[in-house]
Amino acid sequence: MRRRTWVLLLVAVLVSSLVLTLAGCGKSSTPNIAKIKKRGVLKVGVKADVIGFGYKNPATNQFEGLEIDLAKRIAKELLGDEKKVEFTGVTAKTRQGLMDNGEVDMVIATFTITEERKKIIDFSPVYYVDGIRLLVKKDSKITGLKDMDGKTIGVAKGADTQARLEAKAAELKVKPKFQAYETYPEILAALQVNRVQAFSTDAAILKYYELQDKTTQILPDRYSDEEYGVATKKGNDDLKDFVAKVVTKLKDSGELKTMWEKWGLVTK
Repeated sequence: MRRRTWVLLLVAVLVSSLVLTLAGCGKSSTPNIAKIKKRGVLKVGVKADVIGFGYKNPATNQFEGLEIDLAKRIAKELLGDEKKVEFTGVTAKTRQGLMDNGEVDMVIATFTITEERKKIIDFSPVYYVDGIRLLVKKDSKITGLKDMDGKTIGVAKGADTQARLEAKAAELKVKPKFQAYETYPEILAALQVNRVQAFSTDAAILKYYELQDKTTQILPDRYSDEEYGVATKKGNDDLKDFVAKVVTKLKDSGELKTMWEKWGLVTK
């Protein structure tokens, strides 16, 4: 009987020790910054089709834009060389998943900061403010959201565009319909064949698609303030804090404004 008691006690101690060890490992695991430095390259998720922000220029096959410059600056501060950065193209639907599974260290991809997102993602201070607008056919006679009652607006899956527009539409007492698509080119194609009567997302993104189809135009009314932040995985506090310091430094020094001007961007 004593032997059995002793064995049970030993098992309990071992289990308890294992639990404490695992908990300790979770708390003292290698900081994300240390992992990045050991790897020697910063992996960043960026847009590939947003002129001025994250755009893969077909003439050079290189990424360019405000968010690309910001990623390079973070890489320089972290690794001492702005070239030590690897870009992965993301969409509104894929960007969080790629960050959560560790394929990218952070996402700088016109990612709007919201209270809901802050529950599951960490964000840097705001580096740009954009707003949701509408892209329509020039001959549509649509002048704004007030003309969209019963008409369909194309939006991107994974974005918060629909929720923002629904709130504004309620204020205007109109009831537009919505159709969500995987990619922005699909929304433009739907607009071209009248499956949707408007394409909506942030103005900076719409700019690229307006250039793709000269029969379209971006309407002037803005229906939200979209505050962009650098996204990092929840719990990677060392990386979050480091990025926050870099963004704050750029804002305080005026360098961030210079970046906006370089890419022809304005914000309030």
